[in-house]
Amino acid sequence: MDDLNPNRKYLIEEYRARINRVIDYIEHNIDRVMTLKELAEVATFSPYHFHRIFSAMVGETLYGFIQRIRLEKAAVKLVQSPKQSIIEIGLEWGFTSSSAFARAFREKYGITASQWRSGGYKNYSKNGTIESKNIQLLGNIRQDYRISLRYNRDKTDYFWRIEMKDGLLKTDVEVKDMPEMTIAYIRHIGPYQGDSKLFGELFNRMFNWAGPRGLLRFPETKVMAIYYDDPDITDDSKLRLDICITVPPDTKVDGEVGKSVIPAGKYAIAHFEISPDQYGDAWNTVYSGWLPQSGYQPADSPCYELYSGDMASYSGDKHSVDICVAVKPL
Repeated sequence: MDDLNPNRKYLIEEYRARINRVIDYIEHNIDRVMTLKELAEVATFSPYHFHRIFSAMVGETLYGFIQRIRLEKAAVKLVQSPKQSIIEIGLEWGFTSSSAFARAFREKYGITASQWRSGGYKNYSKNGTIESKNIQLLGNIRQDYRISLRYNRDKTDYFWRIEMKDGLLKTDVEVKDMPEMTIAYIRHIGPYQGDSKLFGELFNRMFNWAGPRGLLRFPETKVMAIYYDDPDITDDSKLRLDICITVPPDTKVDGEVGKSVIPAGKYAIAHFEISPDQYGDAWNTVYSGWLPQSGYQPADSPCYELYSGDMASYSGDKHSVDICVAVKPL
């Protein structure tokens, strides 16, 4: 039986890679109708079997997964973009009519989209409270942060200086145009907050794959973690995290390693020197401290953490990390 183990491992990784391709495809096309046949072709599975395979590996039906992602994105957008109409947000995230969006939203959250936007979101959480990096935008921001606009030495550009009034965190935020980046990733679906051991294992697997292929070329190679979901809205068991490195566009991937593209765009970049238990505070500093007073709003791209170097310094008490959020004018 032991002789079969390598083959079994290969088959499991192959199935996982195909399902990851479908999840990537759904993420990039969530605003439109996708057919079972179309998604089965992305996975290179027969349409007759694909739905069952997806459900078995992801733990949700294909339709349920797509519907949940749309509703969670809409729930965040309702709070982040108070000037955008509810109907526009529903249509933006792939619902075919205002009535379909209203019905689905109420079934999931137990209140209307209007009630959610008006403050009902504060009462929705897995833990009974909301302090999310994506949702906590309507609090008494000035009470917690000192924010000042500053210019560089030659007065050609500006940045924001942010300090928490308790002195625990401070950062400079600048908005930059970031180039398109091709990434290789290993995906984790499930709980991850505060689990430094999990992150270490994921990075080790990524580096053990990339090293023998000559893909670790620091400092050119960028190391990052991409987050797709709001951990205060999405159930822990369904949170999506990608541990990534940048790679040449023609890189071949295999097994559990997938490949994707982060599109070029305008990003707010906040640099932090933090301890392992301060990541949540750092994200809140960007979303709750800087964003509401910046003149920007989040764009519809995943946010990520960009790490310095080869991660060798991340076993100590201080981590050097850039939090990167895609933005557009308010």
